[in-house]
Amino acid sequence: MKYQFLPHTADIRMKIEAETLPLLFSAGIKGMSQILKEDQCREDNYEIRKVLTVNSSDITCLLIDFLSDVLTFCYTERAVFCEVTFLEFSQKLLAAEVSGKSIDGFDEEIKAVTYHEAAVNQNNKGQWESIVVFDI
Repeated sequence: MKYQFLPHTADIRMKIEAETLPLLFSAGIKGMSQILKEDQCREDNYEIRKVLTVNSSDITCLLIDFLSDVLTFCYTERAVFCEVTFLEFSQKLLAAEVSGKSIDGFDEEIKAVTYHEAAVNQNNKGQWESIVVFDI
């Protein structure tokens, strides 16, 4: 599982890649957290836990909607979320618990997780991947 930041003129463009779909979603959370506040996802003692359910039309929308909901938690809880435990996961529905920690401020403000360029698919190595563009 990995995330990589790619050049973009006005936003932050991130490529995520993982062996499984749940790991792809996990990479998305970790990459987004790295943008919000660098190096906060290095430890396991996360004191904030939130449960969410996301229902979407397809797997790509599910990823973007999931990251958008987690982003909302980041701002309402003033926290970054680093870990996810999936309680249910399918192509159009997920239920999950995300774990994170309080922070004193954000390094970068993300206005939105966009659908621009997003397309969850398997590459020729059998890895799941997508581009995620964050509006900053």
